[in-house]
Amino acid sequence: MKFPLFSVISIVFILLLCFIGPFIYAKSAYMLNPNEILLDPSFSNLLGTDRLGRDLLARVMEGGQISLTIGLVSAIITSLVGLIVGVSAGYFKGNTDKTIVVLIDLFLTFPTFFLLLALISYVNASVWVIIVVISVTGWMGMARMIRSESFAISNASYIKALKIGKVSSIKIILKYFTPILAPIFFISFTFGISGAILAESGLSFLGIGINPPQVSWGTILSEGKAVIDIAWWLSFFPGLMIFIVTYSLINISDYLQTKTDSKEQYV
Repeated sequence: MKFPLFSVISIVFILLLCFIGPFIYAKSAYMLNPNEILLDPSFSNLLGTDRLGRDLLARVMEGGQISLTIGLVSAIITSLVGLIVGVSAGYFKGNTDKTIVVLIDLFLTFPTFFLLLALISYVNASVWVIIVVISVTGWMGMARMIRSESFAISNASYIKALKIGKVSSIKIILKYFTPILAPIFFISFTFGISGAILAESGLSFLGIGINPPQVSWGTILSEGKAVIDIAWWLSFFPGLMIFIVTYSLINISDYLQTKTDSKEQYV
């Protein structure tokens, strides 16, 4: 599989657009203008305006900061939790593994999105609340993959020799497990970002995610659904951002998976 250059460029472009663009593009994401309601994309308003006359490009950039932050931070937390839990199960085995398996199965019993809805309905949504909720409901897949691979590593003869030699568990895990598990970690991490962005967008689209005056790609989509027949751009552009980020991250994950599989064939 070829290196996904286009996907990497797309991700870098969107990151620059959302985090550097607001310093270059002078228009506010929150300023109301009753004289510019639902204007088509033009040179004065590159992506058009919404129902309150706010510039859509400015709002897409502002919303991207929140959506990408939620995706990135949630993926970091879920990947680290999954890594720690999975390695603990595969390395220590026994009662530790049995307890972790029961915990994973318990979380997997409930559909993830409905579990998200249940948790978010009991608290006032904010960026950090959504990050915590997505993290709580998203670590199980990573943990299962890491657990499976950790079992194989812990059964290797050199790992058994290190345990017999009374080498500390932390040293064994950091020095011998981490390099082998790194490809799986990064694959799960890239999938985690796209999954978290989609989860946040879904919650915000349903009106139980990010609350005004904060804005995300999901809230912009939600605002545009009422006027999609006369103002297509309100839903199209934030939806396009979500699609590009998700598609690009999946391509990058596929590439990492291919590289990992090809290396394993030579081991």
